Amino acid sequence: MLIKRDQLAEIEAHLPAAEITMLVGPRQVGKTTILDFLRGKLSGQGAKIISYNLDLESDFSLFRDQQNLIEHIRAQLSNETKTYVFIDEVQRKENAGLFLKGIFDLKMPVKWVVTGSGSLELKEKIHESLAGRKRVFEILPISFDEFLKYKWAIDDIGKVTRLAALEKDKAFGYLLEYLNYGGYPNVVVQDNVEEKVKILQEIHNSFLVRDISVVLNLKKTEPIFTLLQVLSDRIGQKIQYNNIASMCGVSVATLKNYLWYLEKMFIIDKVSGFVRNKTKEISKSPVYYFKDLGLRNYILNLNGNIRLYSSGFIFENFILHLLKEMVKNTTFQVKFWQTKDKAEVDFVVDKFYSVLPVEVKFQRLSKLTVPKSLQSFLKKYSTEEAWIINLSLKAAFQRENTKVKFISFEELIGWKIGRSGES
Repeated sequence: MLIKRDQLAEIEAHLPAAEITMLVGPRQVGKTTILDFLRGKLSGQGAKIISYNLDLESDFSLFRDQQNLIEHIRAQLSNETKTYVFIDEVQRKENAGLFLKGIFDLKMPVKWVVTGSGSLELKEKIHESLAGRKRVFEILPISFDEFLKYKWAIDDIGKVTRLAALEKDKAFGYLLEYLNYGGYPNVVVQDNVEEKVKILQEIHNSFLVRDISVVLNLKKTEPIFTLLQVLSDRIGQKIQYNNIASMCGVSVATLKNYLWYLEKMFIIDKVSGFVRNKTKEISKSPVYYFKDLGLRNYILNLNGNIRLYSSGFIFENFILHLLKEMVKNTTFQVKFWQTKDKAEVDFVVDKFYSVLPVEVKFQRLSKLTVPKSLQSFLKKYSTEEAWIINLSLKAAFQRENTKVKFISFEELIGWKIGRSGES
């Protein structure tokens, strides 16, 4: 059974648009699988399909000359049906954005569908060159919703939510599997633990050798590997640039450059501080999490053993994924809060006109106790709701003007912003 991606319907809905449909993301997250599905479906509907994969030398050679590619496409155009041109791994073409812009502006009677790994060339220069000419879909490791639908072999997320509430032990077992091995599709579909780790090893090595080393023109990978280890060890914790730069043997400027690239290449997530009072709250030092927990755990050799080490921060990383999915396609931002007096709230959903503080506990809570740091936040800010996400407790009570909700992790399955009663 293939893993059905939630974005597929949105991507299909964009195919009639004149813009380029562009799929970007890290290696091995299923971009080519999505292309294969679209090709098969469109071909079955009678459409003409022209495909190029720039990982293949025979196809790459056609992209050395713009006019040569134009003639190659025109020779295959159909007068009887719509023509789709699929280009996989377009980032391999130098100056791909300008190359595609020139061809797109000829207004050939074709629909362009393009994919590429999340390198800077694709993520920045292509976007810049194709401004107003494309719609970008970021394809990431599969979400926990998609993971559960695959595991239970059910497409309806509502049914999955009900199952998770009824089969709590099974749902918790799936949570532990996801926290340990992450959401890369080839890892998810593999039942053998040793094979899961081997696949993660290949993903890790291909990123270091094929992607980041080339993009940054690194002669040695030790500094970036050390940085990945430090970030893996310190997810959810503020970093000290000087200290980490020293550990990696690079300057602070180089370190910040590495961090920027790692974020742009879909390896890490940066979370900034929530600040309204700059004299008392901390904003300068961000915290970092990983896009995929399996890759993070592989770096520290923890696959299968997360409960022995920093499981609280791993669960926090997981909740960040869920919160970011909730606010997707909104202008809301997920931040963290910390004061100079050491009061902390794990996440704050900043909706500009209001805020939602979120505390995360990798525990089976039984008492309606509000942590002191969250109490400090609620004293400073007027907020309608506050969440305490945990493994078991479902309850709510009114604390002055704030409704404090204790939410078990399975209640978050399938949620978007607003599902909780939030507006």
